[in-house]
Amino acid sequence: SVVIQECYVQNTAREYAKLYAAEAEPLEGFGEVPEIIQIFLIHRPANNIPYATVEEELVGEFVKYSVKDGKEVNFLRRDSEAGQKCCTFQHWVYEKTNGNLLVTDLQGVGMKLTDVGIATLAKGYKGFKGNCSFSFIEQFRALHQCNEYCEMLGLKSLRTTHQKQRKATPTKSKNPPNSSTVKKIVPKKAREPRDFISSEH
Repeated sequence: SVVIQECYVQNTAREYAKLYAAEAEPLEGFGEVPEIIQIFLIHRPANNIPYATVEEELVGEFVKYSVKDGKEVNFLRRDSEAGQKCCTFQHWVYEKTNGNLLVTDLQGVGMKLTDVGIATLAKGYKGFKGNCSFSFIEQFRALHQCNEYCEMLGLKSLRTTHQKQRKATPTKSKNPPNSSTVKKIVPKKAREPRDFISSEH
């Protein structure tokens, strides 16, 4: 069931968010850390939709903090503290899982997030498969710009690691180091909408 998987995905992402908070909170000047709220699955045998999810109601302006594609420029993601810390959370998870897993669709009110997704490489990660296309991981790698919170956590810039890998390949070519030899990313099949079953509050 879609509802059961959404529950599983959100609660898995929530565990990563707790580990992130444990690492980020003690850092001087980091401040409040985004939190993914808990989502509960309830079973209602008598109802024609037997499974529903229950979660805390978020009151206030609902904002999407994570990038969907290159065309979307979300100033609240780029300029707000919550938005920057969400991007850092994505970078932190990406680095922790060696680029195998990414928490996507970070959205919510202020620092409280819900209805998130997870993208994994095709084979999954540690027995877990996400519910988003792994093209999200490629997109994140191409579009993420580190901010001060990435620096506080000592995360490696995604740009420099790729340049290093290119330089490391022994080649006799006389090309200047910054010649554009970047491979074009072929767009993968778009992700199915996840919100066709409305969760009841």
